Amino acid sequence: MASTDRYRRPSDLPLQLPVFPLRGTILLPRAGLPLNVFEPRYLAMLDDVIAGPRVLGLVQPVPGEDGESPPGKSIGLRRVGCAGRVTAFQELDDGRLVISLTGICRFDVVEEISTPKPYRIVEARYDRFAADLSEGHGEDDVDRGNLLRVLRSYLDANRLKADWSAIQRSPSELLVNALSVMSPYGAEEKQALLEAADLKTRADVLVALAEMELASTSGTGGTVQ
Repeated sequence: MASTDRYRRPSDLPLQLPVFPLRGTILLPRAGLPLNVFEPRYLAMLDDVIAGPRVLGLVQPVPGEDGESPPGKSIGLRRVGCAGRVTAFQELDDGRLVISLTGICRFDVVEEISTPKPYRIVEARYDRFAADLSEGHGEDDVDRGNLLRVLRSYLDANRLKADWSAIQRSPSELLVNALSVMSPYGAEEKQALLEAADLKTRADVLVALAEMELASTSGTGGTVQ
């Protein structure tokens, strides 16, 4: 059983969720995300998370010039994030933690909860994204052929290597969500991928972003053929 299969309904997830505000980074259901954690506030958060339900939220701060992870608690948070489970962690000799997060379900930020903890906690509501808990939901609607075509063009244009046989074997949900998490786009594009209504819409946004980048680098105004 996969580590996130235990979460079958919104009520299986904590309503009060410690969050990692990180600009330009998103998490999506069943996609993995490695994080290198070194700030004392987040090391304290992970001590509590690992000792507890092992679930935390990843949410982007609102647009601003406050760096990747703004200090303090005054910077606003986006209204949609994603809960993930800490599925692996390693403590390094210098005190850092290297963790692996696996996405579970997106959530709406209802409000921030006042806490003496050095990290931030929000009240999370998952009901709007309950379909995230169903593995493979919406896969049949994805234009997989077009997604793979554009992905290959993108890899070739950027001289990137990938295990193409593994990509072809990957379920469409995992492929779309993992590519969205790993994509090199900015905070606004990442948030659009996160908030996409369904898997097909997310795949379409991913394809559109890649085609725009390919068109700009090739000096043409059209789409990839």
